[in-house]
Amino acid sequence: MYRFYTRKTYDDTITNIIPPHALFENMSNKLPKLFFLGRPFSPLYSSIMKFRELLYVKGLRKRYTANVPVISVGNLTMGGTGKTPVVSLLATLLLKKGLKPAIISRGYGGSAKQQINIVSDGKNVFLDAQAAGDEPCFLAKTLPEVLVLTGTARALPCHYAVKNMGATVLILDDGFQHLSVQRNLDLVLFSAATLAGNSRVFPGGDLREPVSALKRCHAFMITGVTDELKEQSSLFAKLLKQRFPDKPVFFAAYKAVGAVSLKDAHMKKLQDLPQPLFAFCGIAQPELFHKTITQQNIDLTGFIPLDDHQAYPPSLIETISNKALLKQSKGLICTEKDAVKFQKNSFALPCFALKMTVEPDPDFLIFFKNHIQSLLADDHLEHTTSQSNTC
Repeated sequence: MYRFYTRKTYDDTITNIIPPHALFENMSNKLPKLFFLGRPFSPLYSSIMKFRELLYVKGLRKRYTANVPVISVGNLTMGGTGKTPVVSLLATLLLKKGLKPAIISRGYGGSAKQQINIVSDGKNVFLDAQAAGDEPCFLAKTLPEVLVLTGTARALPCHYAVKNMGATVLILDDGFQHLSVQRNLDLVLFSAATLAGNSRVFPGGDLREPVSALKRCHAFMITGVTDELKEQSSLFAKLLKQRFPDKPVFFAAYKAVGAVSLKDAHMKKLQDLPQPLFAFCGIAQPELFHKTITQQNIDLTGFIPLDDHQAYPPSLIETISNKALLKQSKGLICTEKDAVKFQKNSFALPCFALKMTVEPDPDFLIFFKNHIQSLLADDHLEHTTSQSNTC
């Protein structure tokens, strides 16, 4: 049922497992064609990334070290791996422990270009999706007690969040390649649907860095695991354990728990939504969103997949509305990441954002709890020692 093949990326090899039908679908996509054309340049890009890492390892490029624990959530591959829901989960867990987390993001796609952009101070949201980027805005709106900041040089918002806003723990959103900030826990995610892609380094494939970069992380998480993807996820986990035996591998599933009305922000049960609905989204893996909706037995009149981080000018909103009306839809449904870009009356039809939660292995929750307790204990010891030395 599964096809095993090994892709060799210069001195790095990793075996990937993809169902034959998925491989066929990928080959019909435009990305493999671009990767084929970019393959000759992969050795150069791979070498550049290795050299960049070496500069930090040797101390030739400075790394900012915060005086609070730093957690990074990132990925080796390009495209979506479900980082945002995991970041949201970790921030919630940290809040429950009485900590004050700050999420630090690059703010991809946002127009705010200051060195430090405060999206939320834990009480008020200051920047919309256009300014902050859709993901930081989504996190700010759904985590009202969490600090959210953006900045291309993340050391600056990290330092500001700790010194000026009282953050007691930092979460780097998409931080695996951002080596200028030292971290205490590096979590790397893989999507159960795409795993390591074609296992080649950009521009010849899906990888941002050579596979050897994974030695930097502390743990892996395979996200979006379903019954259909469980077998290939388990096989991929075994490969990771073989290559990196000292790093645990965890699994996480996503669960649709309802839909939030754009008009009044009230949560509705999925069975109470008006049907049929017209769906659209601008995320990295739109097919997964479509599949999730259909698995909830929601009747769809149509579906428009858009680019990741899609902007929604009035003309596009009008096009979506007209298509939905033409199909005699009773409403619209999109992702929460899309919904933060709209006003409550953006659409003539009722619009709903599918509410998803991430459900990791119980083992991961234990691992995270123990890791944080250990970091806090070490941090307390360092502070105590520092104070004693000062005295």
